[in-house]
Amino acid sequence: MNLDERLLRLARTRGHTPATERAVASFSKLGEHAGVWLAIGLMGAARDVERRGEWRRATATVAGVYALNTAIKQVVGRRRPELPDLPALTGTPTALSFPSAHASTAFAGAVVYSRLGLPTPPLYALATGLALSRLYLGVHYPSDVVAGAALGTVAGAIYGGRSPFVALRREAQRLADDPTDRSCAAGSCAKH
Repeated sequence: MNLDERLLRLARTRGHTPATERAVASFSKLGEHAGVWLAIGLMGAARDVERRGEWRRATATVAGVYALNTAIKQVVGRRRPELPDLPALTGTPTALSFPSAHASTAFAGAVVYSRLGLPTPPLYALATGLALSRLYLGVHYPSDVVAGAALGTVAGAIYGGRSPFVALRREAQRLADDPTDRSCAAGSCAKH
């Protein structure tokens, strides 16, 4: 048994009661097809009229990460875990496992929505909880969850506007649009 399987077995055997299993399965459904993350984005767009375009872009980023994750799953083709004595505690939309879509969309959502001003600790707590719920329920290997979290974090940072190239392009545009900064760059500003 490899480390991935040992850690999965540990997650499937520790802290399990019928009530806890039902609660975790219900909680995990929030992450199906990025549901809770898309809902957060749509609510943000509805409430924050001034930044509606940013909220839509952030929501589209989460949806894009879900689509990217689905494509990667098709290419990799890794089957979901099957522990003979510990069956999965919830159903899944596909039999493919790598990477975890719950983890990828959760971490992408945490990245892009925290950037729009939502409190970071609750977003990452939700993301971590949803990602770990997949281990508890026995439908992902730990490496699926880690890969999904990494994918979501990187994609959220790049497509959510955190890419250094995006930041440089925005700063260049800001400088080009501000004649005061342009004249200072040419050396005509008074020294402080």
